[in-house]
Amino acid sequence: MIPNEAQAFPAPAKLNLDLRITGKRADGYHNLESIFCLIDLCDTVYLKPRSDDLIILHTPTGGIPPEQDLAYRAASLLQKHTNSKSGVEIWLDKKIPTGAGLGGGSSDAATVLTVLNHWWECGLSRQQLINLSATLGADIPFFLFGKNAFAKGIGEQLSPIDIPKQWYVVIKPKAHVSTPKIFSHGNLTRNSKPSIMPTFQSLQPFRNDMQAVVFQEYPEVWKAYCELSEYGSTLMTGSGACIFLSTDSRQEANNIYQQVSQSYEAYCVEGLDIHPLFQMI
Repeated sequence: MIPNEAQAFPAPAKLNLDLRITGKRADGYHNLESIFCLIDLCDTVYLKPRSDDLIILHTPTGGIPPEQDLAYRAASLLQKHTNSKSGVEIWLDKKIPTGAGLGGGSSDAATVLTVLNHWWECGLSRQQLINLSATLGADIPFFLFGKNAFAKGIGEQLSPIDIPKQWYVVIKPKAHVSTPKIFSHGNLTRNSKPSIMPTFQSLQPFRNDMQAVVFQEYPEVWKAYCELSEYGSTLMTGSGACIFLSTDSRQEANNIYQQVSQSYEAYCVEGLDIHPLFQMI
């Protein structure tokens, strides 16, 4: 039960409208280029300040120990980094599916960092929060950046990008894709040519360099891709498992959603231009 005095904050999901792997780094990570787009599918993060320095996560995701959840780790990292003596209690109301390539856990962590930086009067700038968060996960910096972005490096080098107003149909096949498994796969494309002047238009046609390997290893994702492709140009987001297509109108997206939601966990969502907590940093 979430107490009445806990405050609610949104944590929106993301789509990778384009994702290319430009090389493997000496540290074992991969250099990426991607268009990140915010969407209005949101988790809700409930936070309640404490007078002591305890951090308590009441609702860890997927049965993992609370201390391993990104939301808890984000609060703990900020507390240690700033020597804060404050604490917090956290509840997560999950609407974003896990293991889906939608960044739900990373978005929860970014919302925790944003709010606690404000509540605890830590005074970190947006860039300082981005740099700190990159040690936790590659998607968290984007949610702190707070705008649709072209990302480079492991996802921490961000620049704004204009994306036309679009509505998306997203479907979640019954598969939980292992990101480490995909990144270590022998057949993964790792040599895409870096972009010179990336824009929404210049990167067309969009692609996802992880897609072919995921389809090879997870036939359920391939099946979902084929079925959604009957309605338009379709891509996988992130390392999967979610598949999406974009439309220019809410009505078109809703019509497709009505069809595919009979067979899949599905979402009809609008693209966002800015994170709902952007002004808090």
